[in-house]
Amino acid sequence: MPLILTDNKSFEEIIKNSSLSAIHFSADWAEQCAQINELFDTLSQNKNFSNVKFAVCPAEELSEISLEHKIEAVPTVLLFRSSKEIARINGVDVGKITDTIEKNLTGGGDNKVLPLEDRLKALINKSKVMLFMKGDRNTPRCGFSRQTIEILKSTGAEYETFDILTDEEVRQGLKTYSDWPTYPQLYVNGDLIGGLDIIKEMVQSGDLTSTLNS
Repeated sequence: MPLILTDNKSFEEIIKNSSLSAIHFSADWAEQCAQINELFDTLSQNKNFSNVKFAVCPAEELSEISLEHKIEAVPTVLLFRSSKEIARINGVDVGKITDTIEKNLTGGGDNKVLPLEDRLKALINKSKVMLFMKGDRNTPRCGFSRQTIEILKSTGAEYETFDILTDEEVRQGLKTYSDWPTYPQLYVNGDLIGGLDIIKEMVQSGDLTSTLNS
């Protein structure tokens, strides 16, 4: 069974685990959190995950911890190793949570992480049209991201999205890399187009579709 955290001390103790700790920031009123709790209960009884410390952190009761770790919505799952955050998964994506935990079980992935600038370049060029946003195309998690998705859908262009809420390093690093402080950010052929205001201007001028298809 996952441990229910009750204070800062219990949180600090569990994230010190040198193998892996998985913390679910939850709230009783959020029905989706129950799915994550069930997943943690199942995984904690699986011998393949015997070295993982599973815990549930009441996000509102332990608001100081939530604020420190930039928890903007529940459910959010953070993975730690030796008190360092190594992964973040927002929302209910049981498959992604399980895969991310499996990927980080041995710590072998740590030595394979690309330098941040290389990671950003790789993500930007993952698709001809790449949108960095809060949430994904199916579940935008802010109004600006939702409006951008609606515009892109209306063009019929193919595009990929990256949820910046799942990776704090990318979220902060891309602001500096692109010299653009807000999200969403739209890239075409590896070049920054801009945010929602720029996209709306391009819609009005008729330039957006031709740019997306260039």
